[in-house]
Amino acid sequence: MAWPEGYGRRVLAEVDSTNAEAARILPELAGPEWICALSQTAARGRRGRAWTAPVGNFAATLVMRPTEAPEVVALRSFVASLALWDAFAELTGAEAALGLKWPNDVLLNGGKVAGILLEGLAGGGLAIGIGVNLLAAPSAEQVEAGAVRPVSLLEETGVRISPEQLLDALAAAWAVREHAFVTYGFQPIREAWLARAARLGEVITARTAKDTHTGTFETVDASGQLVLNTAQGRVMIAAADVFF
Repeated sequence: MAWPEGYGRRVLAEVDSTNAEAARILPELAGPEWICALSQTAARGRRGRAWTAPVGNFAATLVMRPTEAPEVVALRSFVASLALWDAFAELTGAEAALGLKWPNDVLLNGGKVAGILLEGLAGGGLAIGIGVNLLAAPSAEQVEAGAVRPVSLLEETGVRISPEQLLDALAAAWAVREHAFVTYGFQPIREAWLARAARLGEVITARTAKDTHTGTFETVDASGQLVLNTAQGRVMIAAADVFF
C-alpha cells in the first residue's frame, strides 16, 4: 500500500502521548505528519479521561496546520471516522459489522473499537489522536457506566493487524477523504458518514455538561451537530456523550 504523498511518517517505540508529541514537533514540521507509538505511558481520551492502551493496540496522531475557520476544522472528526471505517473494511472485509457513533467513535459488532480525539495546538496546529483496540479491549469496569462496551478487532473478526499495518491503511484512506473534504466541503463527508451511522432513526440519549436529551437520532446537520427529535421538539447538540 503506497504511503500518501505529502505526509510524514514516524513510528516511535514509546512516548507519553502521541498528541503530546504532536505539540512538541509541530514547530519543526513542513507538512502534515503521522505519529504512531507502539507504547504510550500517558494516553488520554476525550475530556481528559484515561485511555487504556496495551502494547499491540494502535495509538497514533495526525498533526497538521489547517487553514479553515475553527468550526470547519472540527469537522475533521467525521473525516477521521470515515478513514478508520475505510481502513478497517479494507483490512478485515467486515463492512457489515462496522458503524460510526457520533461524535467520534467507530463501532464493531455494536462495541467500541476505536476513538478519536481532536485537540487544537499552539501555533495553529491540529492534533487528531486515534486509538484502536487491535488486540485487546478494556474491561467493562474500566469504562464509564452505560458506555458502549469496548471490543477489539482481533476478538471480533479473528484478524490480527499490527499497528504499522493499520497506520499505512489509515494514512492512505485519510488522504482520500481529506482531499474530498478540502475539495468539495462537508456535504459529501456528511452523507457518507450518515450512511454508516449507528442507531440512525432510533432513540438515543445525549448527555452534555449541563443537560441530558433523549430522542430519535434524526440526522447530523451541516455544521456537524447531532439532531434529536425529542418530546420537547428538535434539539441540535454541538458536543455531548451519546448513550444507546
